[in-house]
Amino acid sequence: MYRTMKHTKPIYTIGHRNPDTDSICSAIGYAHLKQALGVNAIAARAGQINAETKYALEHFRTEAPLLITDLYPRVKDVTLDCKIVVKATDSLRHLGSVMRENDLKSVPVVDAQDKLVGIVTVSDLAQRYFKELSMQNLAEAGVSYRDIINVIDGEVLVSGDEGTEAKGNVRIAAGSAHMALRYENGELVRAITRGDGILQGEDVTENARVIRDVKKKLRDPLEYFEIRGEVYMSREAFAAVNERQELLGLKPFANPRNCAAGTLRQLDSCITKERNLSLFIFNLQTARGYDFQSHTEAYDFMKKQGIKVIHNYQVCHTAAGVWQAIQAIGDSRGDLPYDIDGAVVKLNSFAQREQLGATSKVPRWAVAYKYPPEEKETRLLSIELSVGRTGRITPTAVFEPVRLCGTSVERATLHNQDFIDGLDVRVGDLIRVYKSGEIIPKIRAVVKDARPKGSKPFCIGAVCPVCGARAVREENTADIRCTNPGCPAQLENHIINFVSRSAMDIKGFGAAYIRSLIEKGFIQDIADIYRLTDRRDELISKGIIGKEKNTDKLLEAIEKSKQNEPQQLLTGLGIAGIGKAAARELMLHFGSLDKLAAASREEILEVRDIGAISAEAIQSYFADEKTRKLMERLKAAGMNMVLQDSGILDDRLQDKSFVITGTLPTLDRKEAAAIIEAHGGRVAGSVSRKTDYLLAGEAAGSKLKKAQELGIRIISEAELLSMTAETGKPGAEK
Repeated sequence: MYRTMKHTKPIYTIGHRNPDTDSICSAIGYAHLKQALGVNAIAARAGQINAETKYALEHFRTEAPLLITDLYPRVKDVTLDCKIVVKATDSLRHLGSVMRENDLKSVPVVDAQDKLVGIVTVSDLAQRYFKELSMQNLAEAGVSYRDIINVIDGEVLVSGDEGTEAKGNVRIAAGSAHMALRYENGELVRAITRGDGILQGEDVTENARVIRDVKKKLRDPLEYFEIRGEVYMSREAFAAVNERQELLGLKPFANPRNCAAGTLRQLDSCITKERNLSLFIFNLQTARGYDFQSHTEAYDFMKKQGIKVIHNYQVCHTAAGVWQAIQAIGDSRGDLPYDIDGAVVKLNSFAQREQLGATSKVPRWAVAYKYPPEEKETRLLSIELSVGRTGRITPTAVFEPVRLCGTSVERATLHNQDFIDGLDVRVGDLIRVYKSGEIIPKIRAVVKDARPKGSKPFCIGAVCPVCGARAVREENTADIRCTNPGCPAQLENHIINFVSRSAMDIKGFGAAYIRSLIEKGFIQDIADIYRLTDRRDELISKGIIGKEKNTDKLLEAIEKSKQNEPQQLLTGLGIAGIGKAAARELMLHFGSLDKLAAASREEILEVRDIGAISAEAIQSYFADEKTRKLMERLKAAGMNMVLQDSGILDDRLQDKSFVITGTLPTLDRKEAAAIIEAHGGRVAGSVSRKTDYLLAGEAAGSKLKKAQELGIRIISEAELLSMTAETGKPGAEK
C-alpha cells in the first residue's frame, strides 16, 4: 500500500469509461520547453533512474518519430555543442536506448541543422509510456462494494501531504473512440485518435472539424492546450445510419462504438459529417500558458471556452461516495441518449496524481469499473434448426425483437442439445438476452417463474430438418449430424465454403447464385462448378446468374481460380479440422495433393500442428471412393494440385505464432499474414497462451486486452517489418 499520510481525507471525481481505449490521462505533458538556455544548461546530466522508469525504458515499444510539431514547442535558434543529442526524427525506442545506455536524465533534441528544438527528460519518456497503459479494471468478475473500497483505499486514496484534502472525480465511460484535440494559441491545429497503444493514432483533423461538438477556436487562447474526449454516436444517429445502410443494400453496423470509430477514420469528411457524430471531453492532457491544479478546474476552464465536457461527473469525498456514484451512473444508463459501459474514478488533484505515480502497468490514482452487459427480457417464439456443410444440426432461438447496444436483435444460437438442456429453455419461455462483446446476441438465463403452463422440453430429434434423413449424435461430442451426404443444406454450405475468400476465393459467387444453381440441378458437387462454362448459353437463357455480362464475369472468376495454390483447394474440400492454416502446413510438407492423398497416418502426423484426429480425418477422406472420383474430375478440369512456390523466404519466425488485430497503418491483414508466413511464422485467429506475438493496429479490441492479461508481446506493424527486414508490402521494391 502507498499511504503517504495518516490523515488524508479523500475526494474523487467520477464519470464514464471505455474499457477498450481508456488510458492514463494525466495533465503531465511531453517534453518541457527550455527557452534560450545555454549549452551548459541544457547538457544531459547523469543521475539515478528509479525502478519504474527503468521498466519504461526497457519496455518502451513505440517506433513513431518524435515529431517537432507534436512534442516540442519552437525555441530560438541555438547551436548545440553536446556530445549526446537525439534527432527530432529519431524513434522513441532509440531515445529510450540512449537514455538507458548512458544513464541520462535528459537529452537535447535537435533538428536536421543541429538546432535545438526541445529537451526531453527521462520522466517525460516514462510518462509517455505510462500514458499508453490501461487503468485497473475492477469489474472483471463480480466486483463488490468491499472490492471497490479495498482498491481505492490501497491505491487511489493514498495521496497528498499531511493536512491536505484529497479529492476525486468519477465519470461515465461511453463505449466509443478516443480523440485528442490540440490547440496552439487558441486555434485547433490537430486531432488524432488514441492509436493502438503502441503507435500514435491517426490524424483525423479534417473529420474532427465537421463534428459539431468540436470547438475550433478557444475564447481564452493558451500557448498550447491538449484535451482528450470520446467520439460517440447517439442511439438516434446510429439508427439513422443503419437505416441508410439498409436502403443502400449495405451491411448494417454491429454497434454504435464500431460505427463511430470507423466514421471518425473515413477518408471523406462528408461521410463523417453526414453520420452526425458527437463528442464530449473528459480530460486535460497538457497545457502551456496556464497552470491547472485539478481535474475540475480544467473542466471549468473548458466550459468557459464553450467546450462540451462530460456532463454528469461527480465529485466524491469518500470511498463510499464513490461506490454510490458508480451505482447511480449504472442506474441512469437507460436514460442517456448513448450507450455506456463503465465508470472511471480519478484523483482530482494533479499534484497528488503525480505524487502517486503509476506502476509498470496501471496508474495508482485511477481505477475503472465496468458494468455488466446490458440485459433485456423477451419471449422465445421458436427454435429453428439448420444444417451446416458437415451435416451438423444447429438450433437457433428466435425471440421477440429487443434493442441491445443500439441494434435490434431477434436471434441467438443455442449451440447444441446439451446447451438447451443446461438452460432448460423452452418455446414460450421468458428469456434474458445480452450481447457478448457488444456484438454477439446470447441467452443468459430463463425466467422460469414466468414459464407458461404446458411447456415441453425441446429436443433436436433424430431426423434431419432439411432432407428427413436419420440424424445421429456423434460419440463423445455434443453434435448431432445428418447422415445423408447428399443433403441439400450440406451441399449449399459446402459450396459456400468452397468459393469463400478463405478457400478458392471466387469473387461474385454469392449464396443466392449457389442456391439457384443447386435447385436447378447445375451443381451437385464442387467439381460441377468447373463445368458451368460448358453450360454458359443455358445459364444465360435461364437467367440464373443474370444476363450475359454477369454470367461471363462469374465464369471468368471460376476459370481464374483453377490457378490457385493447392492449399486453397485443400481448404475448400471441407475436411473436418482442416482450415486455412493447417492446409498450408500440409502443402508445405507434402508439396502436392496427390502425395497427401497417398500419405499414411504416421506421415501426416509429422506435419507441424497436425494431431491424431486431423490425421485420421484426412486419411479417411482421401480413402473414400467418392473422394477419389471427385479429385480425378478436378484434375481433368485443370485444377492446380502442386505447390509451385512455397513463398517462404527464410525461417527467422519459425515456430512463432502471431495473431493480428485492429487496422494496420499500411498493410491489410492478408498482407501482414503473408509477410509472417514468408518468414516461417504462423498466423492464428485467436489469442491463447501459445501465442508469441499480437500484431496490433488501430482500434484493437478484446484480443489486445487478452494479450495484455496473458503477458503476450504486443508489436506494431513497424516492429513486424523490422523483425522481417521488410520495408513495405510483399512484392514492394526493397
